[in-house]
Amino acid sequence: MPVTTLSPLRSGIAAVAGFALIAGAITVPGSAMAQTNGPASVADLAAPLLDAVVNISTSQSVKSEGKGPTPPRIPEGSPFQEFFKDYFDNQTPESGGKVSSLGSGFVIDPAGYVVTNNHVIEGADDIEVIFPNGNKLKAKLVGTDTKTDLSVLKVEPKTPLKAVKFGDSRAMRIGDWVMAIGNPFGLGGSLSVGVVSARGRNINAGPYDNFIQTDAAINKGNSGGPLFNMKGEVIGINTAIISPSGGSIGIGFSVPTELAQNIVQQLIEFGETRRGWLGVRVQPVTEDIAASLGMETARGALISGVVKGGPVENGPIQPGDVVLTFDGKNIQEMRDLPRVVAESPVGKEVDVVVLRDGKEQTLKVKLGQLQDTAEDQQPGATSDEATPDDGDGEGNEMTVPDDKDGDQTQQQAPEQREAPQTVLGMNLVALTDELRSEKGIAESVEGVFVASVEAGSPAEQKGVKAGDVIVEVGQDFMEVPGDVMVRVNGLKSAGRKNAHMMVADAQGNLRFVAVPLE
Repeated sequence: MPVTTLSPLRSGIAAVAGFALIAGAITVPGSAMAQTNGPASVADLAAPLLDAVVNISTSQSVKSEGKGPTPPRIPEGSPFQEFFKDYFDNQTPESGGKVSSLGSGFVIDPAGYVVTNNHVIEGADDIEVIFPNGNKLKAKLVGTDTKTDLSVLKVEPKTPLKAVKFGDSRAMRIGDWVMAIGNPFGLGGSLSVGVVSARGRNINAGPYDNFIQTDAAINKGNSGGPLFNMKGEVIGINTAIISPSGGSIGIGFSVPTELAQNIVQQLIEFGETRRGWLGVRVQPVTEDIAASLGMETARGALISGVVKGGPVENGPIQPGDVVLTFDGKNIQEMRDLPRVVAESPVGKEVDVVVLRDGKEQTLKVKLGQLQDTAEDQQPGATSDEATPDDGDGEGNEMTVPDDKDGDQTQQQAPEQREAPQTVLGMNLVALTDELRSEKGIAESVEGVFVASVEAGSPAEQKGVKAGDVIVEVGQDFMEVPGDVMVRVNGLKSAGRKNAHMMVADAQGNLRFVAVPLE
């Protein structure tokens, strides 16, 4: 059984294999012959657009001992990996030389600016833009953005070029007609029509996934080509397909212009992208968290940590806040926040509505600039990233318990509070200077040290492990093991089903877990 792969749409010249021609008599039923009108034609719509859609031809020098061109840098675990491995390993030259490939693009400015996909031109030594009339122009790379797989090229035409305009992808609804034009399998300009099948698709191709899904036939070689609405405006850039064989099965993905247009403008203006940066780590708001906060529906992004040195290191956003809107845009789910932040101008002061202690608050936040450096790959270094919920997605309790829990803490003798405790399967000890040095716990981490976790215990099932530090339980800071015991007992007495805990690793990266109370 063939394996379904998620495939970028660049096509090798050698990819066009053969054609099977089938001849035979066609019998047309009488009722069908009586029909004179088919579906409405898009010929008038397509005619002025065809000249603005181009073929992108690239070549790359390779060494004879290599397997061919170097594949683009694809994140570990990405569905692109399998396709790129299969495709590039098959491009093995018999001797040193050049490997060529084809993709698509479109002109957005008569002066010669062309948009395509990054994976179409990745690693290319030479880039050539081929127009429908056969004219060829050398292109230089203006800028590229790997996170959204977009690139801008520049050619120098003798006369102004036919160009197309960006439209508003936000206005597209499921079921709206769309038209794709591109260069499938190196055959030259081809057109197909379909509908918007879905919006906001996350295919794990990058941190800002928000793809339009369409059933318009797009194939390898369509990468970088435009997806038009019925006004002749570009509302997407065709990027990937799901296919067992590399051909269209009616599931294609396009980068929406609501994301792409700003990226393209920045690449033209600066030669790079300049994204806003909030400097937080986020995790999902589950149904149980929403219920505990009195929210009617689960929405927003839960702040699990604040990046040291980031724009909000010293406030106003705090771990435990739930971001509901950002600069007037609703945050429906966790992954919306990084994308909305990235689309916001650097240095802009924005209003952020958060839910804190059961009440909505509006905060003023000034954004920094996301830096694309090697350090970005470290968790929380510079990106507003998602933190795995470690399986804790049940019943997080965010409500502050009543005052009697605090009274129980006061009733404990100091030696009892500091003594080791076993709570919910966690063997807890005080975090001393000696233990901090021995275990490599960062100076910024404060709380109670988890010496070990019993197998099969509630804490172990929720991802708590030896070496973690319990920072808060029920939004109260934990200083010594006895604090955890008393807080958990207080939650049980209050009828709570889960203990909401803030947990830090040795480096200080925070996450929230909800441990069931036995």
